[in-house]
Amino acid sequence: MRAVILAGGRGTRLRPYTTVFPKPLMPIGDMPILEIVIRQLRRAGITDIVMAVGHLAELLEAYFGDGSRLDVRIVYSREETPLGTAGPLALIPGLNETFLVMNGDVLTTIDYIALIAAHRRSGALSTIATHRRDVKIDLGVIETEASGRLTDYIEKPTYHYRVSMGIYVFEPAVLDYIPPGQRFDFPELILRLLRASQTVQSYPFDGYWLDIGRPDDYEQAIDEFERLKDQFLPTN
Repeated sequence: MRAVILAGGRGTRLRPYTTVFPKPLMPIGDMPILEIVIRQLRRAGITDIVMAVGHLAELLEAYFGDGSRLDVRIVYSREETPLGTAGPLALIPGLNETFLVMNGDVLTTIDYIALIAAHRRSGALSTIATHRRDVKIDLGVIETEASGRLTDYIEKPTYHYRVSMGIYVFEPAVLDYIPPGQRFDFPELILRLLRASQTVQSYPFDGYWLDIGRPDDYEQAIDEFERLKDQFLPTN
C-alpha cells in the first residue's frame, strides 16, 4: 500500500521557524516530526511513500533521500506552484489501489492498520480520521430569533466537534474529482464527493493526536513526545 505524505506547505503559523526550515523537519525529541510519521508507517507495514513537496523541498530530499535509512522507499512529487492540500494528488502517477494520504506534521498514536481495515469494510470511496475537539467559549452566548428576540442565554458553554486529523484513506476513483493543475483543498474534494452521492466515512479516534501548526502546539508536542515516546514509537 502507498502513502502520500503532504510536506509542501509553508507552515506560516510556525514562523519564524519555517522561514528557513520546512515544518515537517521541525525536531520533536531527537528527530523531525516527519521521521516519527515515517517510522510509524513502516511499523504498520507501509513502506512505499510518495512525499509531495514544494516549499524548501531540497532540504527534505537531502534529509530523507530515497528512504533506505528508514527501511522504506521514498519518491518525491514536486509542485512548482502551490496546489493546496488535495491538488498535489493529481500529479502523482500510479495511485491505482487504495492509498493513504496524510499531513507530514501530525503527532498521533492512531493505528493505521485498523484505520485502513475499517475503510475497506465500509466500502467507502474515502475515509477521514476524526478526533473530538472541545471548544470552550469564555463569554455568555446569546441566541436570538431573526427579529432579535432573545431565546436563550448560555454562560460560557463548551461545544464539541469532530475535526479532521489530516489523515485520509482514498480509493483511486477520488482522483476523478480533482481538477489537474489547479489549487484544490480537501474540504472541496470531500464536498464534491458528497454532492456526487459518493460514500465518505468517518473513522473516530480518541487517542492521542496533535497538529503542530502553532508555536504553542509545537512546544506541547516536544514535552509530550518525551513523556509518551514508547506510545509513539514502541520498541517491541
